[in-house]
Parts: sequence; C-alpha cells; structure tokens
Amino acid sequence: MTFPALFTLIVTLIAAVLLITEKVRPDLAALLVLAALGISGVVTPAETFAGFGGSAVMTIVAISIISEGLRQTGVTRSLGRLMYRMAGASENRQILVAVLTSAALSLVMNNIAAVGVLLPAVMTLARRGKIAPSRLMMPLAYGTVLGGMATLLTTANLIVSAALRDAGHKPFGLLDFLPIGGPIVLVGTLYMLTLGRKLMPQRKGDGDSAPQQLHQALSRLYGLEQNLHEIEVLQISPLAGRTIADGRWAQSTHLHIISITRGERVILAPNAEVTVLAGDRLLAQGHPDPLLLEELGLHQQHGARESLEVTDAGITLAELVITPHGALAGRSLQQVDFRENYTLNVLGIWREGHPIQENLAELKLRVGDALLVQGEAARLQMLQHHPDLVLLEEDPDAARRPRKFNIALIITLATLVLAALDIFPIAVVTFAGAGLLLLTGCMDMNDAYHTIEWKAVFLIAGMWPLSTAIRTTGLADYAIQGLLGAMGDTLPLVVALALILVALLITQIMSSQVAALVLAPLALVAASQVGADPRAMGMAVALGCSLCFPTPFGHPVNIMVMTPGGYAFRDYMRVGLPLTVIVIGVILLGLKVFWGM
Repeated sequence: MTFPALFTLIVTLIAAVLLITEKVRPDLAALLVLAALGISGVVTPAETFAGFGGSAVMTIVAISIISEGLRQTGVTRSLGRLMYRMAGASENRQILVAVLTSAALSLVMNNIAAVGVLLPAVMTLARRGKIAPSRLMMPLAYGTVLGGMATLLTTANLIVSAALRDAGHKPFGLLDFLPIGGPIVLVGTLYMLTLGRKLMPQRKGDGDSAPQQLHQALSRLYGLEQNLHEIEVLQISPLAGRTIADGRWAQSTHLHIISITRGERVILAPNAEVTVLAGDRLLAQGHPDPLLLEELGLHQQHGARESLEVTDAGITLAELVITPHGALAGRSLQQVDFRENYTLNVLGIWREGHPIQENLAELKLRVGDALLVQGEAARLQMLQHHPDLVLLEEDPDAARRPRKFNIALIITLATLVLAALDIFPIAVVTFAGAGLLLLTGCMDMNDAYHTIEWKAVFLIAGMWPLSTAIRTTGLADYAIQGLLGAMGDTLPLVVALALILVALLITQIMSSQVAALVLAPLALVAASQVGADPRAMGMAVALGCSLCFPTPFGHPVNIMVMTPGGYAFRDYMRVGLPLTVIVIGVILLGLKVFWGM
C-alpha cells in the first residue's frame, strides 16, 4: 500500500472515531479532514476545496433559498395544512404521510429537492400536531431515499444503467427497479411506523425554537374565548352594505371586527374600507349589548365554536411589549390611533400577570404591558427595530409575503419539472429557481443569506476531499480487489451481497454517486466470473448505493434534516442500521425472485 493510500486510511479511521464518539462537532470534524488531506498533499489544492463548488453543496444552497421563499409566501404552510388534514394529530399517521409523500415526490425528482420542498411543510405539520420534529425529520429523509430505490431516475441507478449500456448490455428501463423498489418502500414504511418509531429520539431541533401552536397558546393565555363573539349581519341591519369606517363599527356597536366569514371565504383583520354585507358572520372583539345588537339588526350566535379562526397564512398573532423610553406609555390605543397607524388589531393586554380584555381602546398603556396583536406577518416584521415596541414572539409559520403565493408556487413547480426532466444540471436549475424567487420579491437577499444551512455546506464540502483521496490513492481498489479475491468461487447471490455491503460502506464514506462509479465496472466483472446476469449484479450495486441510512453522511438529505431534527450521529446508527439490514434482505429476496440469482 502506498503512503498516500495509508495516510488516507488513517484519516478515514480518525474521522470515523470523531464522528461516532462526537468528541467534536461533525462540521468541525469535516473541516479537520479537509485540512489534513490538503496539508499532506494527498489531494491537490483544487481538490481540497472542490466540495464548496460541488453540485450537491450548490443544490443544497439553492434549495434552502427556495424553501425559505415558499415559507415566506405561505406555500409550505398550505402544504403543511394539507398534510395535517390527511394525517390529523396522530403521530403514526403523520409519520406515514411524511414517508409516503416524500417517497412519492422522489419518484419524479431529485431527493435533495424533494426534502427541500417538504422540510418546512413537515415542520408545520409537527407544530400543528404538537409533535417534536425529531419524530418526523428522519421519516422525511428516509422516505425520499426509499422512493428513489423504486425508480431509474436516482443518480446511482442512472450511473449503473449507463455502465451496462457502455459494456454492450441492455440498460435498465424506467420501471425495472419497481419490482424490488416497491416492496422496499412498503417494508421501509412499515418499519418506520413500528420499530423505527420506537427507536427515534424525542427531542426538539434548532428548527423548533418557537412554541408549537403559538396562536392557540396565546389565545388561551389571553382568554380570547371570553372576549370574542360571533355576530350575524341580518338583512334588516342598517350597517349592511356599508364599509367598516362608514358604519363606525367601533363607536356604534362597541365591537372591533377581527374576521368576516362570507360563504367559504374568510377575511381576516379587515381594514376600514372593507364592506360588511348582509349574511356575513363576524368574529368580533368586545362586550356587546344585546339590546343594541337587536336594534342594529345584528344577531349574536351562541354556543361553542369549533376553533378561533383569527390567523391564516398571512395573518398571525404576536406579542408586543411597551418600551420604557417610547412614546406609547401613558397614552391609550385610541389616542395614538394604534389600529390605523400600525395596521394591527389589539386583542388583549397582559398586565401584572393577568389578561385584560375590557375597554382596551381607552386603557392607558404602561411600560411593560404586553399587547396581543393580530395582523399581517410582514407588518410585524417591520416592528423588529421599532423604538416604542419590542416584538416578543410570532408564529414561525406565518407568511410575510402571502400576495406572492401564486408566483412562488409557479416558479417552484417549473423548477421541479425541469429538475425531473434532467435537461440541465439540477444545481443550475435550482439556482435559476432561487434567483427568480428573489427577483420577483418572494424574499430578499438578506433572507437568503440567513436561511442557508451552513452546517450542511461545511459537512459535505469538508468530507469531499476524503472521497477524492479514497478514489485517487487506490484505497478503494485495494479494498474491493481484496474482498473479491478472498471470496473465490461462490454463489452469485453471495457475491451480490458482498457488493451490496461494499457499496454500503463506500456510500457512508464518500457518496452514492462515487460508490456507483467505482463498483459498476467491478459488478460486471464479478457477474462474468460467477456466470450471473450482468443486469442483476448491476441492480444489486445500484440498490446498495442507496443504503445511506446508518450515518448522516450517506446522503445530503440526512444532513439537511440533522439540524431541524436535533439529531446526533448515534441517532442515525440506532434507527438506520436495522432499516439497512431489513432493506438488504428485501433486495436479496427480490434478486432471487425477479432476477433468478
């Protein structure tokens, strides 16, 4: 063994120890690997930093930007609500929806793109269901990998198919992977719902810093149930057909309108120019006088409401605190024209440990008062540095740019279609989509910089030169040739198992693409030596290159969910290793049944 190969082996072993024992952060360990290989000269300076410009890293950067654009425009919130309607509050059903949705999406598009689109939606799903993100992030990542094993469109599968064609054999068709990949998806899903669910950790990730179901918690805290009333506008009402301003609702009814339900449409936080129509159902704040309501042709609905519909994708609840040196202390909301100047509804005031709901407009504000407000997320963001108010807490799923919903959705769908067609490199396509989202105002550049998952970038870029070194120093060849030489004459299925295990190992150290490139020609040689079908042996290698479950480095999607899920290296080993064993068993059974090995 040459010195470069030996040095690379030592670095690989040290990196494995650091990652498994978690003595240092994974991203720091990756940077130490990069530095050691670069300083030693095992890889060239260009190869040392090639990972920072690699397609996987650039795709993650672009997808991070696209995901933030979808969040800010409310697309991911809508998708999360749709998933919640399918799954409900049941953790089992939420895991099922996360796995199957990501698996279905990965059938037609790149795994990284699938996770990037679904990750914020699944975070919303977790918050709505009051479930720790660690219970759903791993099913999301694993679901995309499982789905990718059922289609030709996975990168490793395409590489092996191309190797078959170049060697004069029939390449794989689009559905050739389905007979084995389909059962893998079903068995993997069943595992995640049973044993995998028991093995997954129960902890909050960095993406779950805000309280779950924030607006419900604030509603209960401020006692909104006692201060909000449902009012029906009758045909005889003199206020029907007039705007809120013309009808002088606050003065004539002593009520502030929080929302208007008109058929299936809900208008939240209506401004003064919105017209109230006969038949509208209003959610209003205040203490109505029954006699006055009857006189004005308004009917108060009694009985329990199903929910407090005071928020949607663009309208949210938040808490604001009165600052000591601002201009609001000592003045009432009415005196400062709070609703008109800030375009926010004050639903309650928290003072000295208790909520206040009565006479809010006339109440003199004090330093330290907390205001529960309803309004557009974009308006609340503008108060981040306001001298009179401090923004305490806001809904993490609130859309700051809901008017850009359709634009963001169209751009993202077009990006995904182009990525699925594989006409252009996925990194180029996703960057083009991210650029269009920025250009059309779905988000701004500051948001883009803040949303990039730098931990994932440094993890992949830091480990990239190790992948190069293992390949260029001949370390991979030493290992593979030694393995095949030690086996000698044996059954084709046993050789297939050996190649699957080697693919599993190389995938964790390097990547599934590199593993496929290295093993595809060796699979064809092994098939000729044992008299097996080259396509069957190629199938074994291709599927083995997707066995990325035991470590976060097996696939970029594992790294993408690491921070939101709050996962450690050991979590992937605990959940992913049994899944790997099960999937290998399904692969071998499929090779025996469908390929006659």
